[in-house]
Amino acid sequence: MTAPHVSLTGLPPLDRTRSPVTGWTRAHWEATADRLLEGLLPYASPGFAQYRLPGRASHSGPWSDGLEGYARSFLLAAFRIAGSRGRVGPELIERYAAGLAAGTDPYGAERWPPITDRAQPMVEAASLAIALHESRPWLWDHLDDGVRGRVADWLGGFVGARANDSNWRLFQVITEEFLASVGAPHHRAEIDAGLARLEDWYRGGGWYTDGDGRKFDYYNAWALHLYPVLWARIAGPRADAAQVERYRARLREFLTAHQHFFGSDGAPVHQGRSLTYRFAATAPLWVGALADATPLPPGRTRRLASGALRHFADHGVPDEHGLLSLGWYRPFLPVTQRYSGPASPYWASKAFLGLLLPAGHPVWTAPEEPGPVDTADTCLALPAPGWLLHSTAADGIVRLINHGTDRLPPPPSPKLPTPPRGDSPARGGAPTPEDNPHYTRFAYASAAAPDTAGEAIDNHIALVATDGTASRRGRIHPLGVTGHRAASWHIASLAGEEHRIETVSVVRGPWEVRVHRVGGPYGAVVREGGWALADDTRPPEAATGPGWAWARRTDGLASTVVALHGWDTEAEGTVSQAQEANAYGTYSATPSLLLPVHPGGVHVLVTLVVLGADPEGARRASARVTAEGAVLIRFPDGAEEEVPQAAPPAGGND
Repeated sequence: MTAPHVSLTGLPPLDRTRSPVTGWTRAHWEATADRLLEGLLPYASPGFAQYRLPGRASHSGPWSDGLEGYARSFLLAAFRIAGSRGRVGPELIERYAAGLAAGTDPYGAERWPPITDRAQPMVEAASLAIALHESRPWLWDHLDDGVRGRVADWLGGFVGARANDSNWRLFQVITEEFLASVGAPHHRAEIDAGLARLEDWYRGGGWYTDGDGRKFDYYNAWALHLYPVLWARIAGPRADAAQVERYRARLREFLTAHQHFFGSDGAPVHQGRSLTYRFAATAPLWVGALADATPLPPGRTRRLASGALRHFADHGVPDEHGLLSLGWYRPFLPVTQRYSGPASPYWASKAFLGLLLPAGHPVWTAPEEPGPVDTADTCLALPAPGWLLHSTAADGIVRLINHGTDRLPPPPSPKLPTPPRGDSPARGGAPTPEDNPHYTRFAYASAAAPDTAGEAIDNHIALVATDGTASRRGRIHPLGVTGHRAASWHIASLAGEEHRIETVSVVRGPWEVRVHRVGGPYGAVVREGGWALADDTRPPEAATGPGWAWARRTDGLASTVVALHGWDTEAEGTVSQAQEANAYGTYSATPSLLLPVHPGGVHVLVTLVVLGADPEGARRASARVTAEGAVLIRFPDGAEEEVPQAAPPAGGND
């Protein structure tokens, strides 16, 4: 784990009366916003239309990246301006007004790239539209007519343009609704079509997939729920009341689950793409309060949001220069995608939506209330994404068991589509979409991240060929999530042959038992890994023995695997070490088990996988297969669960 250090200076004193959990108040949010905006100043172009930050350029190039720096920081500036009712230093308003004038000058040296089909400026146009709407009395209303006309003309490039078929459809909705609000040309049919497409992606329980397929991640939080509410704020009386109420009801239902995604230290569960947006995961908490569409008490909303912001501040975010780097804590490019440029992390500005709520609103004045993970162990079944969340109050860790999200196009799709341009769901980094460590692992957590270099070992089961080639977990076929269980199957390809692996996860407290029914050829090696555990100070401590292995970092958190059935329990477990492969620290270690010889056919393997503080106690678990083929599990605390024999598949390996 990255060694904590406070990155912000000049913060107000902690307020343990109003905020007994985090100590943070609205004043801390304002100070953080000011520090982020101040940190950008050395990288502004002369006319303030672009911010050319240091770091790797995105695939869209520096011109687009400079626009991104303006648009995403303008979002933060707008929330700061509107939240203070314009009572900020006049230079902040003047700076962004100047940027609008320079960026939309079609002959100027700082002009912005045009909005064209499926190009990155579409993303930034939506941020500009939101910022212009929310800061309208203090900025837009004071621009001269020529600048307003040029801004509308630039945003008008969206009219008639084609967006990627994902959350990008909502960028068009937002941008054209803003154009409608200022009397500029727009197509109402395009707004309606984007909102209609959102309906196609709704899967129930508050969950949208980001485009067709099973594409569940934080885009559900910081895009698919966020933009419909912000659209309604822009549309005002033009919005259909029933439609707005539908969005509010879905957001309310989503927040009943989303509140469980934050550990007691404030860290969000580390899953999905664009993780460099970091505390943007708190955006729906605030927008729920803005829209009166939250089931959460106001003190809990602030505790969760402030907990996340403070967590990153305590881990060096922003950095010593006041900048958000491409990474999680430290700079770490494997959590980014090719669309990620130096200013991309400033989508984190969405976390500051709470500043739009007045200082006297209960989310700012009510005493903080504990989050779900602070008070009790929890297990939450989420059938739509195919997830099982389980958290433990003793260590404050949230764990996500994944049996439904792979981010692949819907079947049948033997080949992946050509990746579209820009910040789109199909655009990946180095891993191929069918081998993305942020989607294909069995589990994710608030206290650990997957290794992103080399072949998949952590939270993965693989058939391994004699040349060392290991199978991947590609398309995930959900079999159901209910109670304390989740199940799925996938195809493991080895030497040109396909073999079905079916897995049932059963959780209790910090423990997860995986029951695998592994198809494979005689003689193949089977390998299963536990959690990758990372530390910045030194390589995690490791220990192995017959049928078990664990790794433990300096704060005592351990990753443990124990063979319960079907493994060669006389074989030593192993611990794999890596460097610069994990977002949580420089040194990482993953314990794993090996079955040297698969007996052929379908073989049952049962494994205990633990992310917790008691690696020795984990070996008290056991499992046996009954005469009927069911698996009887005994957890380390003595509790028992039975997993019935799997039913034969209804069809082939679809």
